[in-house]
Amino acid sequence: MLRDKPLTVQTLLRTFLKPISITWLLTLCETALMALIPLFIGFAIDGLLEQNYDSLYWLTSVLSGLILLGMARRIYDTRIYGTIRAALGRELIDRSGALPVSRQNARLDMGRELVDFLEAEVPNLLTSSVQLVISVVILFLFHPTLAWAALAAAMLTITTYGASHKTFFRLNTHFNHQMEKQVNILSGKSPDSVFSHLQKLRHTEVRLSDMEAYVYGAIYAILMAFIIFNVWFATTNLTATVGTIFSIISYSWEFVEATLILPVTLQGWTRLSEIMERINQPNAG
Repeated sequence: MLRDKPLTVQTLLRTFLKPISITWLLTLCETALMALIPLFIGFAIDGLLEQNYDSLYWLTSVLSGLILLGMARRIYDTRIYGTIRAALGRELIDRSGALPVSRQNARLDMGRELVDFLEAEVPNLLTSSVQLVISVVILFLFHPTLAWAALAAAMLTITTYGASHKTFFRLNTHFNHQMEKQVNILSGKSPDSVFSHLQKLRHTEVRLSDMEAYVYGAIYAILMAFIIFNVWFATTNLTATVGTIFSIISYSWEFVEATLILPVTLQGWTRLSEIMERINQPNAG
């Protein structure tokens, strides 16, 4: 099924397009319902304040549909992505048969990360994309300034991560190269060698963690400034009901949560880029 094809995310997507498309479609439906919840909560608040229960019934229906859809998607996901992991693992071992067991083991684990990306990161990206669009549109309907503030925050977030891409790639290269040696080092049963190996992993992990702290600290600062601005603008420049204010704040926060997925996904792709480059050179590294 994967023979003679490059082992990449794109190949897995083309080979298993139909089942993956179904699970992503379910994800989009679930996301659309999720994105509507703050709006329906706002309607329910205003309705209940006027002793009108219709909006509360609509909110209950949306939440019930969300629960059922989420259960169905998770049951389906487990079976589909388990099949893809097995197929990819078999092909990886076939291609890496001449390599030491240590590197085969490491690459088998790395290969699973490609499927993990399709199962978790891409649906998260789809979810965040839908949430971003809906949030911006609804904020624009409340007032254009709220939407423009959101778009400015998103652009600054992407730019901030982009500046760190090469550093993340280089550090992941060091980490994966060291992991490919692990089984052989453990087989040698030398405490000094094992300790040295663990120290090298620790050193790279610390550098990765420090880089993440700096990048995500800057991103959080950008997004928190956006939230503070929208809260200030909504409460001091708009004539709105309590339910409307709640919806504006909710969609501003939903925008923040969705925007945070972007750098996480980009960082995952940076790591996968290094892994795909590595596993498609079976006798190198």
